[in-house]
Amino acid sequence: MANKSNYEYLLSDLTKLNGVGIKTTNLLKRKKINNIFDLLWKLPKSYTDRTLSTKIKDLRIGENQTITIIPKKYLFPRVRNLPNRVSCFDESGEIDCIFFNSYEGYVRKILPLGKEITVSGKIGFYRNKYQLTNPKYVSEDSSLIKQKHNTYSLTEGISEKIYNKIINQIINNLPILKEWHSKNILDKFDNINWNEAIIELHKSENIGKYQDNFYQRLAFDEIFSTFLVNSEIRKKIKKIKKKSKSLDIKKQINLINKLEFSLTNDQKKTLEEINQDLSSSNKMFRLLQGDVGSGKTIVSLIAAYNTVNSGFQVALMAPTEILARQHYNFAKKLFSKEINIELISGKSDYKTKKIILNKLDNNNIDIIFGTHAIFQKKVNFKNLGLIIIDEQHKFGVNQRKRLSDKGGKNCDVLLMTATPIPRTLTMTMYGDMDLSIIREKPKSRKPIKTYSKLESKINDVIKFIKKEIQLGNQIFWVCPLIEESKKIDHSSAVKKFEYLNKLFPNQVSLLHGKTDIEDKEIILDDFLKKKFKILVSTTIIEVGIDFPNANVIIIENANKFGLSQLHQLRGRVGRGNKDSACILMFKSNLSDNAKKRINILKESNDGFYISEEDMKIRGFGDILGFKQSGIKNFKLADPIHNNDLFLLAEKEIKRIENNSEDIGRFKPLIKLYDRADVINDIA
Repeated sequence: MANKSNYEYLLSDLTKLNGVGIKTTNLLKRKKINNIFDLLWKLPKSYTDRTLSTKIKDLRIGENQTITIIPKKYLFPRVRNLPNRVSCFDESGEIDCIFFNSYEGYVRKILPLGKEITVSGKIGFYRNKYQLTNPKYVSEDSSLIKQKHNTYSLTEGISEKIYNKIINQIINNLPILKEWHSKNILDKFDNINWNEAIIELHKSENIGKYQDNFYQRLAFDEIFSTFLVNSEIRKKIKKIKKKSKSLDIKKQINLINKLEFSLTNDQKKTLEEINQDLSSSNKMFRLLQGDVGSGKTIVSLIAAYNTVNSGFQVALMAPTEILARQHYNFAKKLFSKEINIELISGKSDYKTKKIILNKLDNNNIDIIFGTHAIFQKKVNFKNLGLIIIDEQHKFGVNQRKRLSDKGGKNCDVLLMTATPIPRTLTMTMYGDMDLSIIREKPKSRKPIKTYSKLESKINDVIKFIKKEIQLGNQIFWVCPLIEESKKIDHSSAVKKFEYLNKLFPNQVSLLHGKTDIEDKEIILDDFLKKKFKILVSTTIIEVGIDFPNANVIIIENANKFGLSQLHQLRGRVGRGNKDSACILMFKSNLSDNAKKRINILKESNDGFYISEEDMKIRGFGDILGFKQSGIKNFKLADPIHNNDLFLLAEKEIKRIENNSEDIGRFKPLIKLYDRADVINDIA
C-alpha cells in the first residue's frame, strides 16, 4: 500500500507493485515505462464489457460473453497433447470449457465440481456444443469478472488480465497529493483534483473524452510543468550579473550604411532587442528565429561587431565546416581589417591550430568561426563576450544551459534557427530563452516558384534542366533514400546519380549520409565553385548553406517529406538574383494529406504559415522532420488541440513571475512531470 501523503510512491520502481517481478519490469522498460508514474499514461484504447451475464442458450458465437456455470464432470484424456475438458451447465443448457497445455490440478482448482463459477471469454461451437477455450477470466466471485475490462496496446509478454490488475492496483493506491494550482486555475477545470482526474482518465466510459475537465486538467499540468521549468531556468540566467557592454552605435550605423542592401524592419527590431541585452547587466540568452533567407546572419554579425567594439571576443559556431567558412568569408568582406577574425578548421594543420589557440588566449583574435570544436576544453578565450550558434536545433534545454555556463558570467548567448516553428512549440522548446523573430524577407529576394510534376513526366523535367544548364545555372536533385530498397518504392540517390550522369556526363556529383565528412566538404565546395552542374543528394543539404548560383531544386517523392522539411529544402535555392524554381515530383497515387501538403507549398513561401499547417496535418511530434532532442514529448497535451491551455499556462507563469511567488508548492509537479537533470537544483 502506498504512503498516502507521499508522491514519491509514484516515482518508485515497478517492482514495488504486487505481482510485478523482474521479468515484467524488463518488458515494461522496453516501452520506456520505468516507474509507476509512467504507467499512468498508458491509456486504454477500448474496453470489453463483461458486466452483462448471458444464459447458455442465448450465447452468440465469436463474441466475448460472460456466463455463470456449474462444472459437473472432468474429462482428462490419457493421450498426450489432447486438451483437458470440463463439462459445465446452467438451467438453460450445456457448455464445455477447454484447456490446452494445462495441468489437471490447475483445472480442478479453478473449476471445482458443483460450485457456481463465473467465466468470460470468446464463445466457440464444436460438434453441436458451445465451448469456451482457455478462458482467462474465471472466478467464484462474480464481481471480479462482471466489470468493464480495459483493452490496452499491450507490451509483448504481458496479458490483458495482468495489465488491468497492475493499473487497478496503482489507481487504488494513488497517494493523495496536495493541490499545487491556485484557485483561479482550478475553477477552469471544475475544481477537479489530480487524483480524481487520474481515476476518471482510466475509466472505460471516458476513453476519447479529450475535452472533459479531467483530461484538460492533466494536459494543463504537463504544459504548465514544462513552462515552470523554463521559467526557473530563465530566472536563474537573469540573476547572473555580468559586465554590461558599452555599444558604439555610430560605428554600427557606419557599418550598416556600407551594406549593399537596406535592413528590413524586422532585422532592425531584432538588432535593437539584441543590443538592449548586450548593454544590460543581465546575461542574454536569446533565440533568433527567422524564415529561410530572412537575413539572420547579418544581424548576428552586426551584434558580433558591437561586442568586439565594446572590448570583448566573439565565437560563432556552425553545424558544418562549410557553413562556418561561409560565415567567415562573409565577415571578411563585411568588416574592416581592424577586426581580427579567424576560422578554426578540422583541415587546419597542428601548427596553424596552435597559433590560432595562442592568439585566442592572448586576446589577439576578435571573432573566431568554427564548428562545435571551438568549445573543446583546450580552447581558451581571454575575454569571451558573445557566443553565436547557427542552426543548432538539436540543442536541448540541458545543452543550452551547459553552453551558457561554459561561456562564463560575462558571456551573452545568441542561438539562431531557420526552422520556423509554431508558437505553441516555440513556447515549449525555447521557453527558457527570450525570443526574436524575423518574418519579413529582404525585398531583393524573389519568391521561389513551386511546381508539382508526376514522375512519369520526368522527360519534361530533364528538358527544363537542360535549358537551365545552358543558361549557366546549377541544380539540386533530392532523393529520400541512399540505396534502392525492395520494401519501399522510393527512388534512390545512387540510382538517380547513375541515370543523370548518362544524360549529363561529368556534370553530376553525389552526396548522401554515408559520404565521408571530408569528401562531403570537398563536394559542396566544388559545387560552390561551379565545377559541376547537378548535385544529387539526400536531405543532408537541408540547412543553411548558401549557393547563389543554384536556382532549381527537384525533390523526388515529395509526398514522403513533411511540409516544414520541404520548405527548408526549397530554401536552398533562390539565394541569388535569378528566378528560381522548386519541382516537387510524386507518383500518381497521392493520399489526401499529401495533396494538401503539396498545395500549401505551391501557394505559400511563408515558413511560419507552413509550419502551422504542417503541425495540423502531422501532429507536433515530427514537425521538424528529424528527432528533436530538446522537445518535450507530451503524453496528453497537444499543441494543436490545446492551444488555449498553452496560452493559459503562459499567462499563469507570467502572473507567478510578476508576483515573485514561491514555487515550493510545485515541487511534486516538477518532480513528477519533468525529472531532467537541469532542474535538480530547482526542485
